[in-house]
Amino acid sequence: MDFGTKILPDKRIEFNFWAPDSKTAQLCIKNHDMLPMDSKKDGWFQVVTDLAKSASAYMFRIDNGMMVPDPASRCQIKDVHDESLIIDPDEFDWENDFKWKGRPWIETVIYEIHTGTFSNDGTFRAIEEKLDYFISLGITAIELMPVADFPGKRNWGYDGVLLFAPDKTYGTPNDLKNLVKTAHKKGLMVFLDVVYNHFGPEGNYLHVYAKSKFFNPEHKIPWGDAINFKNRNVRNFYIQNALYWLEEYHFDGLRFDAVHTIKDVSNMHILKEISRKIKGEIKNRNVHLILENDVNQKTYLKQNSKKEPEYFTAQWNDDFHHAAHVLLTGESSGYYEKYTDKPVHHLAKTLAQGFTKNLSSTSFINFLQNHDQAGNRFMGERITKLTHQEALKAVISLYLLSPSVPLLFMGEEFGCEQPFYFFCDLEEKLSKSVKEGRLKEFSHFLPPTLDTPNLFHSKIPDVTSEKVFIDSKLNWDCIKNLKNNKILNFYKKMLEIRKKHIIPLIPEIEHSKTKYKIINDNAFWVKWKIKNGEYLWLTANLANRKVNWFLIPDTTQKAEILWKKIL
Repeated sequence: MDFGTKILPDKRIEFNFWAPDSKTAQLCIKNHDMLPMDSKKDGWFQVVTDLAKSASAYMFRIDNGMMVPDPASRCQIKDVHDESLIIDPDEFDWENDFKWKGRPWIETVIYEIHTGTFSNDGTFRAIEEKLDYFISLGITAIELMPVADFPGKRNWGYDGVLLFAPDKTYGTPNDLKNLVKTAHKKGLMVFLDVVYNHFGPEGNYLHVYAKSKFFNPEHKIPWGDAINFKNRNVRNFYIQNALYWLEEYHFDGLRFDAVHTIKDVSNMHILKEISRKIKGEIKNRNVHLILENDVNQKTYLKQNSKKEPEYFTAQWNDDFHHAAHVLLTGESSGYYEKYTDKPVHHLAKTLAQGFTKNLSSTSFINFLQNHDQAGNRFMGERITKLTHQEALKAVISLYLLSPSVPLLFMGEEFGCEQPFYFFCDLEEKLSKSVKEGRLKEFSHFLPPTLDTPNLFHSKIPDVTSEKVFIDSKLNWDCIKNLKNNKILNFYKKMLEIRKKHIIPLIPEIEHSKTKYKIINDNAFWVKWKIKNGEYLWLTANLANRKVNWFLIPDTTQKAEILWKKIL
């Protein structure tokens, strides 16, 4: 990498620091005198020394006297304001992991995890202990919410400021690498959520020594000035970060958060350049790149004549979630509003073709829950608290048995009813601002049981408190309950059917010939044509009353019924 530290063949350490707004820079190695750094072109500073070694703590001193961590720190000694630690990438023993080639995308079943609330310990090691559980469930890939170092002891991860350093609350870099290595031994892929649209509000020192180059005040995003992707060094910072997680940590793929908020008017968008660099560098194994994109841009999902992705593998399919949520709950506020007009129509369409025609079904990732859809509710409710279980099972079967890639949010597979709140741990002034922002955000929601605004506001959880974090931790003991165990077995059954019957058909589907038909406001069918002339059919009645099934072509005499259930 251009950024950060390099261990040279003679074991000396090379330090590289990009600080275009600072006239001078010094290296501060713990227990040693400060070393002046040589000024290079374009705002770079560099020094090579034998005073440091692996695990040495260091910081940089800029011309105003401020001490700052390395923006490309691989590890922090404590938190984002403290010293960085030198990590030797060659010290970790990957054993035979270099033989791992990954898994084909069509086999993917994703399980999204927030490391801190997945277990009581909230660590990478605790996730590693559950790998056999994922396999028994039918999961083929776990996806970690962002782990880049964030301020404080708890955070969703989207407030990361040191993008190369796993947060110490979750464990060491070696703990994370060991999680990936062990997962691969068991045949599981591991994906990582990365945030390239903004930095968190606390601990981002780039504003001090690189503000004029790293940020572009001409473009505003919800978090302030946009990242300045017109600058070559800024582009390299993110390209190298993506490669770093894939090469140094052996992740099988990345999920790019809220890319619609990335403002880039360059000839080649930074997302496409990142994708091309990854495909050019990593050719010996499967790497899958996932988008979250509210504006549904087909260009990033472009496929070649072999239906292989040219840039990104797939995108989170919010349309499926929103339509299903309206059907299950009847909610119609916010972004659900445009789905309230005949939601079954929206659901059938998005199952058949996502947000656009002629892309593979596997270009879309369907889900009923994720961190946003629970945590951005002011009480953090999961879908299990908002609808009837039998109705929920009907829609679960739709997204687990369709050819699109399914994503589960941790705990949903056993009917977890605990809330998943938004939470953070920022300095006092920022914490106050966050709390006020949450009150403002939810002030237009007034549940019928709360007839006064003051009472309503008193019910909104304090997202900066430790309590909401603890309350969000999964209770694994509830699996012992008969009700939760039945739900778990239902998920296992659906994923077993998917593995045995659906996945083998996916490569044979002629996606441009997929059709769907609305029977009435509660029933529909979708059929995916197979190359041998057969079809994969899905028929669904999502009402609590019977439907005239004679409107659906009768395939029962010729077809193998993979799953049929009246719930």
